[in-house]
Amino acid sequence: MEKEVEGFIRYLEVERGASEHTVKGYTCDLRMFSEYLKKNGGAIRLAAIDHIIIRGFLAELHKKGESRNSLGRRLASLRSFFRYLNREGIIEINPAKMVSSPKREKMLPSFLTLDEAIRLMESADGKEKFGLRDRAILETFYSAGIRVSELASLNLDDLNLGDGLVRVRGKGKKERIVPLGSKAIKAITEYVNRIQDTGYMIHESPTPYPLHPVFLNRFGRRLTARGIEGIVAKYVKRIGMIRHATPHTLRHTFATHLLDGGADLRSIQELLGHASLSTTQKYIHLSMDKLMEVYDKTHPRGKEHGKRKTRK
Repeated sequence: MEKEVEGFIRYLEVERGASEHTVKGYTCDLRMFSEYLKKNGGAIRLAAIDHIIIRGFLAELHKKGESRNSLGRRLASLRSFFRYLNREGIIEINPAKMVSSPKREKMLPSFLTLDEAIRLMESADGKEKFGLRDRAILETFYSAGIRVSELASLNLDDLNLGDGLVRVRGKGKKERIVPLGSKAIKAITEYVNRIQDTGYMIHESPTPYPLHPVFLNRFGRRLTARGIEGIVAKYVKRIGMIRHATPHTLRHTFATHLLDGGADLRSIQELLGHASLSTTQKYIHLSMDKLMEVYDKTHPRGKEHGKRKTRK
């Protein structure tokens, strides 16, 4: 099975253009399934794997406490893997198609209040070592609402600070242009000027068109997504937040604050790089009070029965 998994991973990277995060997820899921097969029957031929075996794998993970969302993701990985094997003529049918997906748990995304967001942005002191870099990272997350993988992959030629724009490579290597706010432009400009003045840059690739990463680690190399997550965690702890907050929390905060400010869902969908509007619609639940307020102010009969009570 290892040979087939390697072929599938190459297919994801080369033909599908999957992100590093996606590839790691598939690799982890398939490795877990392979270990399950070895533990429960030794080396099973791929053609002998059926839906009962796959259900047993998911059942074992469920007993260990995995959420329905995690189980659904692992099943999706198996479906993609077996679909690839079927297309390559290695197996005749996709056994994972016969397994129903667990019903997804409804989880509303967490976000920061405006006060928390401001305190977090201001917690990175430019006078500290890496302070300019860290403030630029925080401001970019909050200003552009990009994913941690997208921020990690930013290169200097993606920045158009004069026009306040940044080119982002999202899922499936789809590109989009996202505006930056004045605070983010200022923070990035100060940071980039500092690293250019000190010569603290590298050519990441030996190609004729070397990449210049925007955000560097202490060795002068591109910061990884995990490294960026650690930086965000550092400042979340610094401001004494009780709630857990991640780069994804800042992405949710970006979307929620835009919606609170009156932005429409279609615009937010474009900024976030969501393929489907249904993915963006979850932010409605977070801002229903604001929407009700707008409704009462703008609809001809919105105030007919007096001021609406705020939901608890």
